[in-house]
Amino acid sequence: MRITAVAGGVGGARFLRGLVEHLAASPDPELRAAQVTAVVNTGDDATMHGLRITPDLDTVMYTLGGAVHEEQGWGLRDESRVVSSELAAYGTGPDWFTLGDRDLGTHVFRTQMLREGLPLSRVVERLCERWQPGVRLLPMSDQPVETHVHLADGRTVHFQEWWVRLRASVPATGFEQVGLEAASPAPGVLEALADADAVLLPPSNPVVSVGTVLGLAGDHPGAPRGLPGARGALRDGGAPVVGVSPVLGGRVVRGMADACLAALGVPATALGVGELHADLLDAWLVDAAADGDLDGTTLAGSAPGRGLVLARPLLMSDRAAAAALAGAALETALAVGRADRADRADHADDRSPGSAS
Repeated sequence: MRITAVAGGVGGARFLRGLVEHLAASPDPELRAAQVTAVVNTGDDATMHGLRITPDLDTVMYTLGGAVHEEQGWGLRDESRVVSSELAAYGTGPDWFTLGDRDLGTHVFRTQMLREGLPLSRVVERLCERWQPGVRLLPMSDQPVETHVHLADGRTVHFQEWWVRLRASVPATGFEQVGLEAASPAPGVLEALADADAVLLPPSNPVVSVGTVLGLAGDHPGAPRGLPGARGALRDGGAPVVGVSPVLGGRVVRGMADACLAALGVPATALGVGELHADLLDAWLVDAAADGDLDGTTLAGSAPGRGLVLARPLLMSDRAAAAALAGAALETALAVGRADRADRADHADDRSPGSAS
């Protein structure tokens, strides 16, 4: 069985860890042997202190590799910041984006490999030889892509400055993925989307994580355009697609995705987010406690028979809850797949010679 997830940072990483743990504990040998691929957003990437930094890839890798700083959700545990302190003493910035000493080792190694001519996807493979995440990690593209944010005060800043330094306190009017038009999917990305038995969209930022990889449904000025070919591969691939809302009861659980949604004029609700990907989704999971009244409804803009809204417990309060959520998303996708196969079999019987007309 082949399972593909399109992931961003902390939410995607914790969901993926839950998925790995759910599969490992399954009594079904097919699930225990499942191959998981994570297509990870690289639109948050940046170059700082001469080093290439890939925040979402590193967060997923460290989390699945068992080394993440659990309280932060990102970075490595048992960190020191001697190098960052020395850089601050020299007055070289940015001082709002500090890097741990252990983490710097990853960035130095990555930058060295990139300068020697290795594509990012091969560098990720090399990094994963150390961290052993247990899934196949694919950057969405080998070409550099950086998200710039157009602000209401007329400035344009890198996404990391808006997110980390400004804490999204200055309203955004749109997002621009610099380099995306020249980017192509990294090796294996389109195949992972098209050939999967199930595709899951974890509760990552719907605009600048999932949206950067897949783009968004509908006309939203200033929205991410998406990686060329990715949305089509997912739409045409035939795998059931199930997404998980990152918004519970009108509240973003982590981060400032509501500020991203506001920039596009999209309500920060479970339905508002689901409708950004309604043309792709077979099912959309919302929180049973906060949005249970939506259970059994259908997302606007979804294809006939698709876009079913299902209420499940979504809060990943601990690893067991994350595993249960990932298991619920996967089981929903597999149930859709079984129903589709049964429907195709029924249609084949109807067309067979001798069938009743």
